[in-house]
Amino acid sequence: MNIRQLLADKVKVAMVAAGLPEDTNPALSLSNRPQFGDYQANGVMGAAKKLKTNPRELATKVVEQLDLSGIASKIELAGPGFINIHLDPTWLAAQLCNIGDDIKLGVTQRETPQNVVVDYSAPNLAKEMHVGHLRSTIIGDAVVGALEFRGDKVIRQNHMGDWGTQFGMLIANLSDKLQGQEVAETALADLENFYREAKVRFDNEDGFADRARDYVVKLQGGDADCAKLWQQFIDISVAHSEEIYSKLNVSLTRKDIMGESAYNHDLSNVVDELMAQGMAVEDQGAKVVFIEEMANKDGEPSVFIVQKSGGGYLYATTDLSACRYRSGKLKADRIIIFTDARQSLHFKQVEIVARKAGFLPETVGYDHCPFGMMMGDDGKPFKTRTGGTIKLAELLNEAVTRATEIIREKNPDYSEDKLNEIAHKVGIGAVKFADLSKNRTSDYIFNWKTMLSFEGATAPYLQYAYSRIQSIFTKANIEEAISPEAINIIEPQEKALALKILQLEDVIDAVISECTPNLLCNYLYELASLYMSFYEACPILKDGIDTETKQSRLALCQLISLALKNGLDILGIEVMERM
Repeated sequence: MNIRQLLADKVKVAMVAAGLPEDTNPALSLSNRPQFGDYQANGVMGAAKKLKTNPRELATKVVEQLDLSGIASKIELAGPGFINIHLDPTWLAAQLCNIGDDIKLGVTQRETPQNVVVDYSAPNLAKEMHVGHLRSTIIGDAVVGALEFRGDKVIRQNHMGDWGTQFGMLIANLSDKLQGQEVAETALADLENFYREAKVRFDNEDGFADRARDYVVKLQGGDADCAKLWQQFIDISVAHSEEIYSKLNVSLTRKDIMGESAYNHDLSNVVDELMAQGMAVEDQGAKVVFIEEMANKDGEPSVFIVQKSGGGYLYATTDLSACRYRSGKLKADRIIIFTDARQSLHFKQVEIVARKAGFLPETVGYDHCPFGMMMGDDGKPFKTRTGGTIKLAELLNEAVTRATEIIREKNPDYSEDKLNEIAHKVGIGAVKFADLSKNRTSDYIFNWKTMLSFEGATAPYLQYAYSRIQSIFTKANIEEAISPEAINIIEPQEKALALKILQLEDVIDAVISECTPNLLCNYLYELASLYMSFYEACPILKDGIDTETKQSRLALCQLISLALKNGLDILGIEVMERM
């Protein structure tokens, strides 16, 4: 359920009954301090200013009309016109009872699910995935998790870079190796070195560059032998990516790949239509759209090239084709694209041109969601000590190695299998949460010590909170779920937890709306912190605790456990019964 929406609707009814305009925003928000209630309605302030009336008097009229019987234990006015709402613990307990048997904790499913196309990860198949691909992959997958949890239909689109002039160079190099009796899998075992080797040959070896260009022409022309070499390269490259996705615990699979090559057949059509509509014009041999809507301060339009003077196509052409495919063929209600912030201008241009050309109807949402960069301790983009790009596989392996050392030190009695299983979940979870917990648009500093800490807003802290609850169930010999009807909210720590559990839907909706998984990370950290306070203040299994209180607190623990697990599942972070 969504308490905030429930209260906002009731405040809105009261505002209209008190004579305020129907479009008045209740401006309902969580209270920062318990003494000021659980929620605050601050909309009267703005309405009073518009109506040129006394906000306190107006707020009094609203409170007189506000019917929260059975929901609030107290409604009070504060300051010049704030309305503070204190929720009734008995009502909160009843809401927990209502959601207690629901695996999704009362998060309602869409009555009319949206068709949401999410474009994320998008590695270049000419190279191995590196740290620059981490953010797109895990932020995109977390938003996908939130959308599916809420009941939307998600179509994943992994827009892999699998086309272009560089592939002529790579295919030429692969062809030579195969003629030298090498096996494709062996030749491409290290994509990074293979790419470097091909580039050196392209720059320095007589005749190689010409052969590479010939391969590009053949590939684009549909030559069967060339296409076979290209497919070998693609298959092996995709297998490298699949290993990373599996290790990262993200949901992308081979069937989600919709690479640049998939649009190749449509690119000439895109340019022809733009020309026919008069949107694109020929300029110095190239075909260009001049975007007046993005003119600079001197009135010069933004330049958007859709076909090069030599006849080649660009990312611009491919992305326009993708807009048409996603809105037309996939019937998208909303398109979400995750790339780093450096591509923001490009996607703004794409949207404007696609909408004007009719490739992207106004009814289809189009959200380019840029993100900042992962930085090293020196405040510069995260690289190796020699300045090279860090392979994502190596980063994840190091995370697991570091987690293994920490878990072994804390639990020297674990078997190697158990140690490896937990270390994998902790290490990968730590890397993901450290990234996801930061505001998407911000750069952030990568720090091993911080992310693997069992204190603060980290994955290990949340995983530990979950396993701690499981240990309570083990000690209490709880094998079956306790009925949520047992919950009786008495202590302030219990009320704080009840409120937090019931806010899950509101948080997920915010993640979906803004594509900001950090909001869910913040929620889970706050939930775990409230649980730790509850654990200290409200004994569960100690001698002297009566059966009714014990059952109530165990039932509350069950809901906290499920909320933590659901939230971490959405983020793609695994939990464990014991750490």
